[in-house]
Amino acid sequence: MQESIISGHCDPRFEKVHEAFSSSFKEEFEVGASVAIEYQGEMVVNLWGGYQDASKKKTWEEDTIVNVFSTTKGVTATCIAKLIDEGLLDVEKKVSHYWPEYGCNGKEDTKVSDLLCHRAGMFGFQEGLPINQWMDWDKFIEILEKQAPFHKPGSSQGYHALTYGWLVGEVVRRVDGRTVGQYFKEEIADPLNIDFKIGLDTTDLDRCAETLLLSQEQNAKSPLEYIRYVPDFILPRQLKNLKDSIKGGHFLIAFESNSAQDEDYVNSQEWRKAEIPSANGHGTAKSLAKLYGILSTGCSRDSFTIMKPETIQLATTPLSSGPDSVLFGSDITFGLGYEVGNRMTNMGNMSPKFSNKMFGHAGVGGTVAFGDLDKGLGYAFLCNKQHELRKLYKTSNELVDALYTIV
Repeated sequence: MQESIISGHCDPRFEKVHEAFSSSFKEEFEVGASVAIEYQGEMVVNLWGGYQDASKKKTWEEDTIVNVFSTTKGVTATCIAKLIDEGLLDVEKKVSHYWPEYGCNGKEDTKVSDLLCHRAGMFGFQEGLPINQWMDWDKFIEILEKQAPFHKPGSSQGYHALTYGWLVGEVVRRVDGRTVGQYFKEEIADPLNIDFKIGLDTTDLDRCAETLLLSQEQNAKSPLEYIRYVPDFILPRQLKNLKDSIKGGHFLIAFESNSAQDEDYVNSQEWRKAEIPSANGHGTAKSLAKLYGILSTGCSRDSFTIMKPETIQLATTPLSSGPDSVLFGSDITFGLGYEVGNRMTNMGNMSPKFSNKMFGHAGVGGTVAFGDLDKGLGYAFLCNKQHELRKLYKTSNELVDALYTIV
């Protein structure tokens, strides 16, 4: 591919970011992608390139939106932080204080903070994931509020890949009366002109990039399976955690697939129009970079305030740092819904780079968005091709490496 496939703006100071982004296309690693960086209130990078579809007939445009999977969780966390800021939500209260039906079958003492930092023991469905019923919110809520947790709430960290969306989303609905998608649109996105939605309208579908997932068979193949046969006494702590995670099988529960489910479900209208605040947000890199840029520079823009600066400091304070029984025993760190840069596993491109005062989230498709409170920075990289596990965050990590040689 030629460099001319890249469009948009890049401040000359950030040329290394442009070069890294261009390389991902020259190497034919990415199909379509966008990257944006807001630095101290200025959008210094807004680049896009490639194609929206596998056949490479529809070019990626500035307003192309794409499913960001779990990068959505950072947007949901921002809604939670705003509710805290408004005095409407106390995360130290039990979930049942806001959602009485939840307090049963071993979940009676679960705190809201347990949901937000993935310590609720509800990282999957005990009876299996309901298939192709994404728009039936009440069905998911009824299942989750009745089931028992996989372990005692608060006792350990296990990433709630999908269930986070319904669990946290129902708390938002009980507190505010609106869904997360409605709340974000009305309270943050519309006032700040941020092009990001949880639950698309019909009018958005034509500009939505096709998501190119690995097959279920490809996703099921883990290059780490061999470690289950290695004796514990020769493994360092991190690899012992990895072994325990693989043997426990929590990853397969949290990221459950089913042969009855259409492998292309993420490109269906039902998935795109549903509200799943853990996994199906759609937007542009520019929109997420702007959001995190605002949060990283005082939480206000053009006389509109999302929250007080001390609230984002509270929301990004580390609460849980693994080992994560779902995410291969890694030391991934969570605050109140945000992934934060505290302790980070050294697992190469299997993990996104988060360090120092970064806060945000990454998605299983390779997307990453974060803010940096020390640098006054907002960053987002979005793409439509999912890569194998060991290269999942390759492009984003190369972009972040380039960025932090500059700022």
